[in-house]
Amino acid sequence: MNLDYQIDTSLIQLITTEQAYHYRIIPSAVNNGTFEFKTDKASKTLEQELQIVLNKNIQLVEVSSEDIQKYLAINFRQRQSIASEDLHYSTDFLEKLLFTAKDIGSSDIHFEPYETKCRVRFRLDGKLKEQYVISLQEYPVIVNKLKIQAGLDISEKRLPQDGRITIKTNSDEFDIRVSSLPTLHGEKMVLRILSKDANTINLNELGFTEAELKSYKETVRKPNGIILISGPTGSGKTTTLYATLKLLNNDDTNILTIEDPIEYTLEGVNQVQLKENIGLDFASTLRTFLRQDPDVIMVGEIRDAKTANMAIRAALTGHLVLSTIHTNSAWATISRLIDMGIPSFLIASTLNVSVAQRLVRKLCPHCKKEEAVSKAIFPSGFSNPKDMTKHFVPTGCHKCYHTGYQGRKAIYEIIPITKELVNHIKLNDLEIDNYLKHNNIATLKSNAIELVKEGVTSIDEVFALLSD
Repeated sequence: MNLDYQIDTSLIQLITTEQAYHYRIIPSAVNNGTFEFKTDKASKTLEQELQIVLNKNIQLVEVSSEDIQKYLAINFRQRQSIASEDLHYSTDFLEKLLFTAKDIGSSDIHFEPYETKCRVRFRLDGKLKEQYVISLQEYPVIVNKLKIQAGLDISEKRLPQDGRITIKTNSDEFDIRVSSLPTLHGEKMVLRILSKDANTINLNELGFTEAELKSYKETVRKPNGIILISGPTGSGKTTTLYATLKLLNNDDTNILTIEDPIEYTLEGVNQVQLKENIGLDFASTLRTFLRQDPDVIMVGEIRDAKTANMAIRAALTGHLVLSTIHTNSAWATISRLIDMGIPSFLIASTLNVSVAQRLVRKLCPHCKKEEAVSKAIFPSGFSNPKDMTKHFVPTGCHKCYHTGYQGRKAIYEIIPITKELVNHIKLNDLEIDNYLKHNNIATLKSNAIELVKEGVTSIDEVFALLSD
């Protein structure tokens, strides 16, 4: 039988390398508080000893000595070498770490020093997952290597710093944004992996329904006005913006962007990196953009009234402006702009469409499990759909790194600003639930429950959306 000998990292952390080799045990599963270990010498005595040593309920499963040897070699020698090799390993280790994170689709790498160890976690599909443990004696060398590559001051350990690393190989090139933060036990480092190429992004594959995609494409092809995309940090707003720019990008269009940071590059788009320390902020750059004969302007984020006013001015003078804003829903964008001091009549005359989005993890197709629907699985106050009799839950396998999820999908709420909504905005009438129902405009909540019905995601993953 061809076994997968790679064990989930969260299980490996249950025991030390010394315990694994001494007892010849491998953690394999956790079921209702009982920890299952594979071993080639299962006995009641060993089971009782492990329960005392590990302070857990233990169940041993007998496997061959050959299998145990392979499990140990694959899962524990690497961790042992990371903790025991001399400090010159760090360059090779860092290189391997960065390419591993990139290859599995991780967006961030966290180095977190504590009192007795430093842990390394990857953010995969929006969730942090521990990958390695490094000794505190070796961690400063890794920090210095990262700082040198990112152009940071290695002697400055009291203040936060930000830098950037470009990784180049024969077949790939990507940027890494490096951030350092002084903490109690040393500097915490976070590395954000930035894709260099937006050409692989496709608006048709992000998560729009067919009706939403048609409505959105019609709106973004207007020659002027504002397109606003809202959502929390990490909800995929920038990806949606770049997919839109890719649609608009052609030989007869001048596109300018101001961003912090520049996460993608797109041939034919003029991109400016925000540098507030020298006065290159969103508002001042927007003012300059208007003298650069633009057709389309993308502003990374509308953070304040100054930037909002400049975006409105750009839209009023015949430009198409794309940007993001932090609100909980598409219609809440109107309230946010009014709170910034933008007159409602200006919002009504410039806003083309308001979009809200979230990212949800997709269930792993290899291990998701079907269950019957019960009222208890839904948030209190949420009326569960009567036509929904089953749903799927995550279980975890080696193909999804034992998370139960594989990849993510965007959920959208798209509200084109029609003549009727223009009147609502001018009158500061922000209650439009009846309008949305009458015009069959899907909300974040309704789209989320549809994905649950289709078995794409789980109730737990969209619980917060259903609770709103």
